[in-house]
Amino acid sequence: MRAIFHLKTLTVAVAALSVASVASAAGLDRSGQDITAFLQDGTYAETVYTYIDADVSGKDSSGNKIDDIAEDYDFFRYGVKADINDTFSVGILYDEPFGAAADYSGDNNFVARGDLDASINAISGGKASSLADAGEKIGQLTQGATQAGTAAANFAAQAQNATTQQAAAEFAAQAKAAQTQAQTLKGQAQSLGAAVAAARAEEATTGEGTNVEVRTESITGILGMKLGENKNFQVYGGPVAQQVQADVALRGIAYGPATGYTTHISSDQDYGWLAGVSYSKPEIALLAALTYRSEIDHSLNIGETYPLVAALGGDPEQGNKIDITTPKSVNLDFQTGINPTMLATAKVRWVPWSDFAIVPPLYNEVSKRSTGDDKGLPLVSYDEDQWLVELGLAKRLSPALAVTGTVGWDSGAGNPVTSLGPIEGYYSAGLGAKYNFTENWAVSAGGKYLWFGDADGQIPTKAVVSKFEDNDGFALGMKLSYQAK
Repeated sequence: MRAIFHLKTLTVAVAALSVASVASAAGLDRSGQDITAFLQDGTYAETVYTYIDADVSGKDSSGNKIDDIAEDYDFFRYGVKADINDTFSVGILYDEPFGAAADYSGDNNFVARGDLDASINAISGGKASSLADAGEKIGQLTQGATQAGTAAANFAAQAQNATTQQAAAEFAAQAKAAQTQAQTLKGQAQSLGAAVAAARAEEATTGEGTNVEVRTESITGILGMKLGENKNFQVYGGPVAQQVQADVALRGIAYGPATGYTTHISSDQDYGWLAGVSYSKPEIALLAALTYRSEIDHSLNIGETYPLVAALGGDPEQGNKIDITTPKSVNLDFQTGINPTMLATAKVRWVPWSDFAIVPPLYNEVSKRSTGDDKGLPLVSYDEDQWLVELGLAKRLSPALAVTGTVGWDSGAGNPVTSLGPIEGYYSAGLGAKYNFTENWAVSAGGKYLWFGDADGQIPTKAVVSKFEDNDGFALGMKLSYQAK
């Protein structure tokens, strides 16, 4: 006699798997953009709370200890779904898909120390040992640039008045060499001046540490249509409304002349879309769904404060617009019955973080001086795309109680990686349980332990300024759900 895999009883176990979802993943990924609430049978609603506590510590390039920079954070996820008839379904999902929370403290190169002379020495790369030394050398370089400029003008005049072509060419070459020398000396003076300005910004922000906070919120509306004689296939899609906001402060000599930089990116809402297809075979508890989410383009108000700009003759506080595109993604959700009381699950997620960047206008404009090109530097960017794979087993112990176990792997988004989130992916192991306290209502709880990959922290110039090793964390979650057929 063929075993029947009752989908309703098996999903008692499955729902606990996503309680403690993605935590401290690649790039800014946070919730995993789960849509499984919409894939449930009948009328379904859930509210999910997730708490993440990560320990991310290391050392800066000077060997100073960096205490845990990862701030604990939590977020909610909600989902409601209903069948209009046996063909059409509707749903609304809320989540917080992307985010970051990091804060440096202690005595390291990511915290402003207020030692003016030491800061000048570090930021200038040893070209000046103190404020007095920097002032003297700036004066010498400026004087040398002036003298070289005068010499260039004299040689140019002599080239104009030369009586032979050969003499004119020689004076012109000397004028060019003197002008090059003048520009070089002027650039060196400006570089030392920038080091002094950055050191004074350090002094003004003594005790402040580098920190970042990025928060997003999304609401997704979904309409699904079942196809086929047995309604095994479903296509679905709908609009996505997303809000983004961010705050970043760069402090400490690790950031060189950029220390003291602060930006606030105001909240903004823009829109994208979702589309997917699923296939189900209830008699063996088979369900597979492939979901694509589009990029979402944001144009946000940004306020930047950059002390270095004052030394360059500009306004150090500026307001502007910034364009940020949150990444597209693809999720594959799969489950199938192994026997009448056990279910196997798999989740695969891909996010092209290599296409993502945060490029504040003022920061980028100043960086063009150091790069010598018209492209400049982003404040945050990633080198590689993210892959997430999670496998699980769910076991029904009784009609009301089920337990789950999962193992997972996240590839990270490259290494070295931004010092604002220095993790190269992770491995995870999780356990969960779900209890139906009535026929329709259930409560779930779950947790995951995460082993983070070692990472080198880099600043936007790609210079490696820190190393983070042997870090870990955990995620805890609770879910309250209702289902009726």
